[in-house]
Amino acid sequence: MYKIFDWLIQPPTNGPRSTLFLRLMAGGVFFWEGLLKFVYTNQGIGRFAKLGIPYPHFTANFVGGLEIVGGVLLLSGLATRLIAIPFVIEMIVAILTTKISLYLGTSPLPLPPAPPKFGIWAVLHEIRSDYPQILTTAFLLVNGPGKWSLDALLLRRFRKPDAAEIVAARQASIPDSQLPSAAAD
Repeated sequence: MYKIFDWLIQPPTNGPRSTLFLRLMAGGVFFWEGLLKFVYTNQGIGRFAKLGIPYPHFTANFVGGLEIVGGVLLLSGLATRLIAIPFVIEMIVAILTTKISLYLGTSPLPLPPAPPKFGIWAVLHEIRSDYPQILTTAFLLVNGPGKWSLDALLLRRFRKPDAAEIVAARQASIPDSQLPSAAAD
């Protein structure tokens, strides 16, 4: 259990700085989609009710709040792995609740304005935003938030160095006060 907890709260932060672009894309989309659930009823409560999701008032507000808070977390790179898990689950649920009925031609939501209206091609067209969201969030779950993130900043500040780092620092004549543990002590 401790290994899972450590894996979640200590993501790798040695990824490329360009990971920031992935966080900005996914975090931004989750953030503004969360806002839309509160601003437009047809995107929040109305949509959840049409899909038959239980307790649409509660569920839409919960998901909207999760997307707003989680979007900000992804944007900043804070608790990246912790928020990526519910986002991956959310995207799977979104795909299952909206795309299966679209494939079958029984969607309670408005059909696409132009052909294809149902079937596999309609699903492939309509999944164009879900697909990158789930894959980008899964990437961040596995690879961490990258070097330019609050997770990286906090880990650099509070992580205790391992024995190899201490030996290497001493060999390089780096004072112990400049080792990462100095900030935590």
